Amino acid sequence: MEADGAARREQAQAISNAMTRLHHEHYGRGPNNVSTIVGHDHVISFLEDLYTPSERTLLEGGEVEAVRETRLAFQRVMETRFRAAIEEASGRKVRAFLSQVTFDPDISVEIFVLERDGADPAPEGVA
Repeated sequence: MEADGAARREQAQAISNAMTRLHHEHYGRGPNNVSTIVGHDHVISFLEDLYTPSERTLLEGGEVEAVRETRLAFQRVMETRFRAAIEEASGRKVRAFLSQVTFDPDISVEIFVLERDGADPAPEGVA
């Protein structure tokens, strides 16, 4: 069981690094903090302090919806890259991707639902 925990921690770190790299490459700035949880059939990444200076200016000016729409459009365009990063790190296919942003606090959450592993189904009560 300890080896399983170590493998999940390694996967989580690889995914956090990939999410940071992808944001930095395509937004010009990555989040200051990324925390990833690898579950049995899902991966969840929390990205904090991620807005660019121009987005912060818009937010200060009350243009919350403009920033939200831009961020969500970015997530749609980046979905293929995000999925590939998760699939590479987990060795499993992503069957669904969900994304949401908040502004106070400055957090984005990326949720990846993995294809079920028929050879190793989740034990009762384990997500």
